[in-house]
Amino acid sequence: MINHNSSNISTNSNRILLVDDEPDITFSFNMFLEDNGFAVDSYNDPFVALSSFKSGIYAIAILDIRMPGMDGFELSLKLRKADNKLKILFMTAYDVHEEGINQFKLKMLEEKPIILKKPISLNDLMSKIKKELS
Repeated sequence: MINHNSSNISTNSNRILLVDDEPDITFSFNMFLEDNGFAVDSYNDPFVALSSFKSGIYAIAILDIRMPGMDGFELSLKLRKADNKLKILFMTAYDVHEEGINQFKLKMLEEKPIILKKPISLNDLMSKIKKELS
């Protein structure tokens, strides 16, 4: 499990929470985002990410949808309960319909989710992050 925690815990408009059960993805995204000026806390386990979460310090969370034990939608609901200003991007390698995005989950999310289809280029990822943070 990768867990890059920055020592500065103050609110940071450039701080990202990254949760994906694939270590290769968290590693490559983490390196790219840090090289582009972001502070990144990355986790391969949604439960560890949730237990380490601190409200008010992240500008955005990037969550894989399909993870063992807790999917990205469940995790987003728990994170939003702690920090309702947190912006969230979802990622998936699967067809969106396969993810079971039904009306119940959409209603629970309170907004239409932004879902990035894997594989996503690092430049496309950066573009989506900048758009959400602007």
